[in-house]
Amino acid sequence: MCLILPQIYQNMITMNRFFISTAFLILAVSGCKQDAKQEKPAEEAIAVIDTITYPQEKHLKNLRQLTFGGDNAEAYFSFDSKMVVFQRRDNKDVPCDQIYYGAIPTDNSRFEYKLLSTGKGRTTCSYFLPGNDKVIFASTHAKVDTCISDPDRSKGYLWGVYPSYEIYVADLNGNIIKQLTDNNFYDAEAVVSPKGDKILFTSNRSGDLELWTMNLDGTDLKQITNELGYDGGAFFSPDGKRIVFRASRPKTPEEITTYKTLLKDHFVKPTAMELFTCMADGSDLRQITSLGGANWAPFFHPSGNKIIFSSNHATKRVPFNLFMINLDGTGLEQITFDTVFDSFPMFSYDGKKLIFASNRNSGGTRDTNLFIADWVE
Repeated sequence: MCLILPQIYQNMITMNRFFISTAFLILAVSGCKQDAKQEKPAEEAIAVIDTITYPQEKHLKNLRQLTFGGDNAEAYFSFDSKMVVFQRRDNKDVPCDQIYYGAIPTDNSRFEYKLLSTGKGRTTCSYFLPGNDKVIFASTHAKVDTCISDPDRSKGYLWGVYPSYEIYVADLNGNIIKQLTDNNFYDAEAVVSPKGDKILFTSNRSGDLELWTMNLDGTDLKQITNELGYDGGAFFSPDGKRIVFRASRPKTPEEITTYKTLLKDHFVKPTAMELFTCMADGSDLRQITSLGGANWAPFFHPSGNKIIFSSNHATKRVPFNLFMINLDGTGLEQITFDTVFDSFPMFSYDGKKLIFASNRNSGGTRDTNLFIADWVE
């Protein structure tokens, strides 16, 4: 959703772990009189509640973990729903997000995946093109081929929107076939219409982070949003007629100044976001949520009438879980019940599967893994 975004899950996981570790330490100090050396570390306490499934998750059947270790997120299906493309890093052999893809096992065999991006720079937000033999993704490798560091956390929780990102087309052997954008602005978060005719992405080429569309070959560029704030993580409806996205909307003079100052330095603060929808040309703009907190990573339900998304609106911190809501903002329903982080949901094109990223079953580590389930209405 691609927000997934280069630092989304890694920074959010770190923030989540900080809050959870703090909570466990508070409980240990206030509820026990043991010596400090006898208390279990917070990470061990988290491992106790690890699980792959929760009984309340009635919409998920046959939930399966696909990856084991590292940070894996923003997984999106091929048009035939047989493969997924995603971004990954492990802080060892792959210190900066790179793009991988693999076929979804039809039996109990292991999920195998291979590197698709160049292995240089930082990448984000990949998506299959029609035909399932090519992928689009954003990468900094042509301008900055080293790993761009995460934002300085002393300035708060930030995402980097670097001008070195450009959008590329690559085949499944990792060959760059075409560069779709070429400028000194942030161009990323690209997705493809189910109709197979348009690419939707975020860019600040007009001065603010807005949504744009273009043809599959990069022509016919059109800006479709135009309101101050970070518009991103957008996806098309199943029929390609509408889009859904998450956005920040700074209103007060202080909020506006902070937003503009950060953007000038190529950062945004994603702690207050709501969901919006509009037609694919930008008309009929509507706000879906007014929940508070961070509501993001939206994706259309197969019916086209609901949105599944990640949110921390209940606590404004952790956990982040998946929720579903009608397009008119009614009928909010919680879908997952993890204790830390669930996000980046996507339905398969046939509507039978849901894939998402989660910290569940991580053994108390900071790992984010991919999970896939049969969807049950």
